[in-house]
Order: sequence, then C-alpha cells, then structure tokens
Amino acid sequence: MMLVYSQKITNRLRYTLELVLGKLLGLNFQLTSDTEAYLNFKGAILNYSHKALRENELLIPPSGFLEMRGVKPLVPGVKIINGLSCLFPSSRAGTPLGFDPFSASFYLVSRYEEYLPFKGDEFGRFEATQSLAFKNGFLDVPVVNYYALRIAEALEARFPFIEFAPRQFSFFPTYDIDVAYAYKGRGWFRTFGGVVRSFFSGDFSSIGQRFRVLMNQQKDPFDTYDYQLEMHKRYGLKAYYFFLCGHYGPYDKNISYYSASFQRLVKKINDYAYTGVHPSFQAQDDEKRLSEETQRMKELINRDVRYSRQHYLRLSFPHTYRNLLKNDITNDFSMGYASQMGYRAGICSPFFFYDIEKELPTRLRIFPIAFMDGTLRDYMNLKPQQAMEVIEGIIREIKSLRGVFVSLWHNESLCECGRWKGWRQVYENMMALAGDIQAEES
Repeated sequence: MMLVYSQKITNRLRYTLELVLGKLLGLNFQLTSDTEAYLNFKGAILNYSHKALRENELLIPPSGFLEMRGVKPLVPGVKIINGLSCLFPSSRAGTPLGFDPFSASFYLVSRYEEYLPFKGDEFGRFEATQSLAFKNGFLDVPVVNYYALRIAEALEARFPFIEFAPRQFSFFPTYDIDVAYAYKGRGWFRTFGGVVRSFFSGDFSSIGQRFRVLMNQQKDPFDTYDYQLEMHKRYGLKAYYFFLCGHYGPYDKNISYYSASFQRLVKKINDYAYTGVHPSFQAQDDEKRLSEETQRMKELINRDVRYSRQHYLRLSFPHTYRNLLKNDITNDFSMGYASQMGYRAGICSPFFFYDIEKELPTRLRIFPIAFMDGTLRDYMNLKPQQAMEVIEGIIREIKSLRGVFVSLWHNESLCECGRWKGWRQVYENMMALAGDIQAEES
C-alpha cells in the first residue's frame, strides 16, 4: 500500500492517479488530504504538494492544472529531461522528476487541446500537425507510459520494498470494413455504373474481373476474410472488426446493409471475432444516424454492440464519445491520426474517457491505435520493406512498456492487388512478431 498526499483532491487528480499509479504501475494506493494521516503513515509515500512534509518522500510539486475546472486556453511548456519530452516542467530546484507527470498525463489523455478552437482539415478533423506532440517532436513516443516509469524509478529508489503488479504486452488486430466487397453485393444500378466508369476510363480488365466474380468464377478481390481468420487462428488471437452500416454517400461507399452478402459476412465474422459498429461519416454529426447504425449491427449479430471505431477517425470532443455512451458503446478504437503515425493521446495503453466539460470520468474505454495501413502507404508513402521496419520498432517499444499494440488494417489492403501489392508480407510479419511475443508472455 502507498499513500499519496495532496492538499486539494479533485476528480482530475483521482482519475490521473488511477491511470498512472493504478493502471500503468499496478500500485495499490490511497489518496488523502489529511496531513496527520500522511505524517503517521508507514510505507511508501508520495507528496503531491508544494511543501515537503517528510524525509525520503517522493515530492512532486503540482502545476495547478489538475485543480482547474473546465476548458481555458492553455499550452503547457515542454522540456527535454533526460531524453524525454516532459510537459509542465518545474522551475523549483531539487525536485526529483523536474516536471509534473500527473498534469502532463492528464493533458494528453484527456485530449485537452482538442476542446479548444481549431481549424479542421477537409473532413473537419483535428490534424496531427496541430498537436503539441507533433510540434515538439514526440508524437511517435508514448510519453505517458514513460512518465509512469520515471515515477516507478523514483519510488523504488526511496522504497525498495514497493511492489508493482506485473503487466503483459497485448496485441489486438483490428479491421475497418469500409467496403466489404469490390463487386459482390451491389445492386444492378451500382454494378452498371461501375462498368460504365471502367469502360470510359479504359480499365477493361476490371470489367472482366467484375463479371467473373459475379459469375462465381473468381473470388472477390476484397474478400480477404478467410485469410485473416486463418492468421488469427495460427497465432491464437481474437480480432476486432468494425462494419460500416450507414446509408450510401460521398464518403460512405460500403455495400448495402440489406445485402444478403453483407449480412452473411457479418454473421460469419461474429462467430470468430469481436464485432462492432463503424459509424458512418454522416453519423459523426447526427446522433439519430448513429443510433440507427448501432441498432442495425445489433440486429445482425443478435447481441449488444459494445465496440466502435469512427469512419475516417473523426472525433469531436466531447460529443463523439458522449454519443457512443448514449448508445451503450463502452469500447472505442478511434484514438489515432490518419495522416501521421503516433500516439494521439501520448499513451500505448487503454484508458477511460474523461469528459472535461462535465469534469467526470466515464465508462468508455479508449484503445489507442499504433498505426493504420493507409497512414503508412498513402500519407507516409512507405514501401513495404520500410513499413515492416517501422512496425517492428513500434511493436518492440510497446513490448518494452508492457503496453497494448492495436493495429488497423482494411480488408482491401490485404488483396495483393493494385496499390496494395506486396503489403500482405507486411501484415504477415506484423502478425508473426506481435503474435509470438504475446504467446511468449501469456
């Protein structure tokens, strides 16, 4: 047992201590504002205040950020301390860490900066380049996990008897099904339109392929599901699939949720994996549409829908997450950027969404994604071999931190055709490395 002292106890402080000390370090701790109880406690102690109270305590002077309420314009300072980018650096001499790791962690995981006014990209998204992490060069580092390690090292130096509960590396392969099939499951109108477009663009090979698929003479190129399921079986994994069930639109191109092919696919995947909703582009700003799409998924899988990922990774704080909670969705996998690889919330471990406007933690668990296939291929313009090296580095770092590695692929990116030629090898290398590491630690 460890005792943490703070003159003022707030919801922000409780939430952050539960994440950093409880979740990341596995510490059993209590929080108190009772000075006498702190002075008389026998065991490991942490003083989160400006005044030293006992010898050998770990003193972390607070920045004051966790005592604030609501959202106000604020950009914390960033300082490199022993090779790590640290927010809310302390000017006080003699402080062991040199910064306030609790304020820093809360600022990042709460996505405080996304509550402030910003100019969205063409899809209305908060861009990676606008983030404090990108501007200060630490977007690709899960700094919150490293902050926890800094605290652990300082505690162990003072209290060699302290015990941290062991954690293990975990791997969650996830898939967005934006377009279930290239040709199957479309009505005659969309099929005819596709043929006409191919004809006038001179793409006659796709016309032949389309008809061979429709005549059951060839497998649909986007039908990579059996291949994925075989890979999960090989490494003892259970994956997460997110199906787009919205109406057809400019940014929502999936086949109809009424299609027999689509419904058979969802039911099949649901037998082997966790299935969730992939809210459409239109549902991001329309709570009614989100409810309709969630209900469609519920009817298809004949069970409650608990998992989601936003189409185009569109997030609007706090509204997106509030709407998910209203639909009883308790796990979201949208925490990442489309244009940049890295850690949008500065962490490679799951955490609960904290609603800053209400100053309350919620029951919505957020799973940060480590990378998306399209980010590597389309935004970073990496070749398959380069992507393999990047992904290996990500996996090994998350392993060292005992974090959770969440990959994001699409069914079409595993087709071994067109612009995705050669990317199956990237996927297979990832599955082998991450799958073997998880097997070794389980």
